[in-house]
Amino acid sequence: MKIIKFNYKKFINQIFIALGALFAVALIFAYLNSAFEKPSVITLSELVSKINNSEVSKIVINNDDLVVTLKNSGQYSAKKETESSLTETLKNYGVDSSKLGVIEIKVEQSVGFNFWVGTVLPLLLPFLLVGFLIWYMMRQASRANMGAFSFGKSQAKLSGPFDGRKKIMFSDVAGSREAKDELIEIVDFLKNPKKFLDMGARIPRGVLLVGAPGTGKTLLARAVAGEANVPFFYISGSEFVEMFVGVGASRVRDLFNMAKKFAPSIVFIDEIDAVGRQRGAGLGGGHDEREQTLNQILVEMDGFDRDTNTIVVAATNRPDILDPALLRPGRFDRRIVIDIPDINDREAILKIHALDKPLEKNVDLRRVAERTPGFSGADLANVINEAAIATARQNKKLVDQETLYHSIEKVLLGPEKRSHILSKKEKEIAAYHEAGHALVAGVLPHSDPVHKISIISRGQAGGYTMKLPIEDRHLHSKSQFLADLAVLMGGYAAEKIVFKELTTGAASDLKKATDLARSLVAEYGMSEKLGPISLGEKDELVFLGRELGTHKNYSESVAQLIDREIKSFLLTAYNTAKKVIGERRKKLNEIAKRLIEKETIERDEFAMIMSAA
Repeated sequence: MKIIKFNYKKFINQIFIALGALFAVALIFAYLNSAFEKPSVITLSELVSKINNSEVSKIVINNDDLVVTLKNSGQYSAKKETESSLTETLKNYGVDSSKLGVIEIKVEQSVGFNFWVGTVLPLLLPFLLVGFLIWYMMRQASRANMGAFSFGKSQAKLSGPFDGRKKIMFSDVAGSREAKDELIEIVDFLKNPKKFLDMGARIPRGVLLVGAPGTGKTLLARAVAGEANVPFFYISGSEFVEMFVGVGASRVRDLFNMAKKFAPSIVFIDEIDAVGRQRGAGLGGGHDEREQTLNQILVEMDGFDRDTNTIVVAATNRPDILDPALLRPGRFDRRIVIDIPDINDREAILKIHALDKPLEKNVDLRRVAERTPGFSGADLANVINEAAIATARQNKKLVDQETLYHSIEKVLLGPEKRSHILSKKEKEIAAYHEAGHALVAGVLPHSDPVHKISIISRGQAGGYTMKLPIEDRHLHSKSQFLADLAVLMGGYAAEKIVFKELTTGAASDLKKATDLARSLVAEYGMSEKLGPISLGEKDELVFLGRELGTHKNYSESVAQLIDREIKSFLLTAYNTAKKVIGERRKKLNEIAKRLIEKETIERDEFAMIMSAA
């Protein structure tokens, strides 16, 4: 059951509401007393005396009540005899008939608004107020009880053709052509299930979208719902799991029951690895909440009820840790891999995100796509958005090419630190360090071209050398890796050659170079001494971290050989960088001096420096 905590803030609010209502009633009564104040009461003898003295101008009769208005605007009230009329009563008291004849006499009935406001409302209002307060308190208590009973209800959000929102179509999703082709069949299943059932085909129960973060898995799922024009239930895997056992399974049952009522429909479970991790990890046992939730998902997806056209679409970037029972045919029949976009897809994605952004006419999004290899769709959207923010901050009306380039660097490394002023010596060291990277990259044939060199601090980097491939790569050769190692060692070698001393500026380069060298030896089989072998295989346990769940599949003697080979790769790279810098010392000085002067060198300017004699 759900534990309901006493909400002091809500209690205080209810007290203030009750006091406000009582205050309002007091104001109403004060108004009624002032608006309907009764005049002074006189006897019939006094009334007769005033009539005989010609002081009365008007008498209003309301049942047995008399309202007497004097000629001087004064008012009195009196009572007549019940059994007789007013004229008869006054004559019995000796009124002068001639005096009575000139007085205006009017008869009224006690009905209408004044009667209710003046007589009935003051009696009913306290009862109405008490009834309202009782109803309000019971309503609050009922809400609390309903919250306890709805604890096991699904938290899924529903969208579809009935909510009036703009649909997301496949045309709104750039790139991912192969993934779209697979998902178009799902749309056809939802639109025309009879066509496939007549052929004896079974409608897929589930589609698993696998890809790196930001590649558009959720967007593609929404596009499937938009194209098929069916209800779309969205929920995250973490929303199933609670601290109370059985709640997650209850929410799964409720979610699929709702989806079946709206069938044909789509259920989208984002980050399914939150509940779909492999079972039997050694923790929790049979009453583990996550395992019970997963068991319920398995039953709902491929249980006894097979006559439903509800399709489950799930997304994850960790398919390796999912339970095998979840991935088998009959549950997730299809696994669609969504890759990082290539240069053409990146250009198309940039164009979509730039539709509502005012760009200058000479902006070339192809050049932006060339500078963003490895960027996901979310990264590219962030690039365009950062450029728009920077343009607005500078009070410009159009986004230019240079602003887009700066936004790429901001997404990659962080904002510029113009206030981070280096001393003259530190600026010189940073310039020679980055010049060493750039020079080695510009000389080695297998290195990627240099696009930009800067000694302006960004994020945690004191400076940076941006080198990007000419075209997207899916395979990397040993020659390219060795060139990358030499470029990483270029800053280290330049500092040692020029200043005869080392600084901490090369720490990040050394870490990257060491990790790359270890991969060459232990993963890629590019070591001549160790040969074609993969070492350090990981058996990762679900409940442990990556390194804690890893064991070495090699002996200590092999570990020593791995260390020697890593060191050999690093020393070879260092010697290569040292040789390049030693032979082209003048170029190094020229690049460094230009950096000290301008702080930034772009690709064309660097090419001119390298091509000059």
